[in-house]
Amino acid sequence: MQLEIRPDPAEVGRARRWARSRLAGSGIQADEPLAETLILLVSELVTNAVVHTGCPAVLLLSLPHAVTDEATVRLEVADRSVRAPVPRCADDDTTGGRGLALVDGLADRWGWSAEGAGKRIWCELDCGAESRDASACGSGAVPYGGAATARAGIAYEAV
Repeated sequence: MQLEIRPDPAEVGRARRWARSRLAGSGIQADEPLAETLILLVSELVTNAVVHTGCPAVLLLSLPHAVTDEATVRLEVADRSVRAPVPRCADDDTTGGRGLALVDGLADRWGWSAEGAGKRIWCELDCGAESRDASACGSGAVPYGGAATARAGIAYEAV
């Protein structure tokens, strides 16, 4: 499944809505922490592509056929910029610069690779309970949009 992204900040919201709609048929409920984390990662990676490259991008989402402890969700954003993603150190007063730190803290794995005249940034989320709290893939969901989720010492709420 893929979505073409224009270099426009409004595309970030469209990417989140698209990802949520794909989750609906996957067995991953929108109110599960896994879904909340995935939507936040979509937001961060698409924002980086739109803001830092000024180029169109493609969002790819690979969902498991069946959600099991061994299943993995993969998210990729490919763009036409050769600029490497650079994690930044943002101080308390800075309003940006935390995207890759969030990706690093929330994803089980992430990375990037040069591809032709551009690059691909990817991240993966495991559905297994050992990588996330016990409610990660369906056992004890958190109400969507109403409660914060915590992982690896990071608290967040995807809206």
